[in-house]
Amino acid sequence: MSGAMTTGAGNDLERATELARRMVCEWGMSEAMCPLTFGKKEEQIFLGREIAQHQDYSEDTALKIDHEVKRFITDNYDRAKQVLQQHKPSLEKVAAELLIREVLDGEQVRRIVAGLPLAEITTKTSGGTPTAAHDEETGRRKERPGIVPPLADPLPQE
Repeated sequence: MSGAMTTGAGNDLERATELARRMVCEWGMSEAMCPLTFGKKEEQIFLGREIAQHQDYSEDTALKIDHEVKRFITDNYDRAKQVLQQHKPSLEKVAAELLIREVLDGEQVRRIVAGLPLAEITTKTSGGTPTAAHDEETGRRKERPGIVPPLADPLPQE
């Protein structure tokens, strides 16, 4: 992990900040700010139905709102980072397998995380013994729906 901020992460932070601000200002979800709403919304019909939000609270309240929004974002950023670090080995295994297969289904991800090999696709013979599923006419392996086979060659990394 390079630690560099990407445009995708930047957009995620922008969306998270907007959501945290709505949690505090519109939905009263901050214990520090009490179950109150802040900022009266007005629709400006003649300006393309844009929504304007008036600041109907003091500068002190605005600072408290900003503090709460920052707390929501930093607490949850730290929590997400901790979860990612805690599960880093599993995430790296899944990422490595995605470089080979490009797509994984849920069962394949569970097997990778559990440290189990991705077994060949098998079917039961009449005797109950598992065998690889093959097309009798062509002699080629049949693909079972929902199971994604590995790529012939891994994709190059840029």
